[in-house]
Amino acid sequence: MKTIGLLGGMSWESTGHYYSLLNEGVRQARGGLHSAPIAMVSVDFAPLAAWMKDGDWDAIRRHLTAKARQVEAAGADFLLLGTNTMHKVADDIAAAIDIPLLHLIDATAAAVKARGIDSVGLLGTRTTMTDPFYADRLRAHGLEVRLPGPAARDKLDRIIFEELCLGRFTDASRRELLYMMADLRQAGAQGIVEGCTEIGMLVEPSHTRMPLFDTTRIHARAAVRTALGD
Repeated sequence: MKTIGLLGGMSWESTGHYYSLLNEGVRQARGGLHSAPIAMVSVDFAPLAAWMKDGDWDAIRRHLTAKARQVEAAGADFLLLGTNTMHKVADDIAAAIDIPLLHLIDATAAAVKARGIDSVGLLGTRTTMTDPFYADRLRAHGLEVRLPGPAARDKLDRIIFEELCLGRFTDASRRELLYMMADLRQAGAQGIVEGCTEIGMLVEPSHTRMPLFDTTRIHARAAVRTALGD
């Protein structure tokens, strides 16, 4: 079994979820006392969030590249970058290490297409929704991408950083996201990409009839398949 490399802490709430999903996936596949071999480095999210607010992506790139090399040095066979927004620098990180990076957006696009869906709504941080790196990569897989309006983007960004990343999951915020999803469906989206690793912890399939693509679960499932050689 290959060793999964996990670069996490962005936020640690979702990294804990990643850890559980990876181990649950291996146990389901292998049974008994099997668990996932994981080499993990978890960063302090506060400096990264500050750099992101300032638009200093060079600092983010340098920091995460150094941490990715630590994951590689710890014996990982491939790397997961356990965050949606920081995939803005994923290609730079991949170019700086000698192990493969399992790209979250590519795994998500494959999951969407496997459901026969070709138009999705994208929800995430303001950067994820407005910077072209995410939507363009989905479009490169042949998907149409719908985005919420500016007011909804601002509201969702606040919910993510002031609530979800701090482990606060409220009914009021869940309703706000469900309203956004309904608006995206009216705009033509056939499913929703939960493009923030914490969103899937707030809005689950039981909350809506609309197909949801929880990027954390999708990424973890792809990692388990890779680790097991499937």
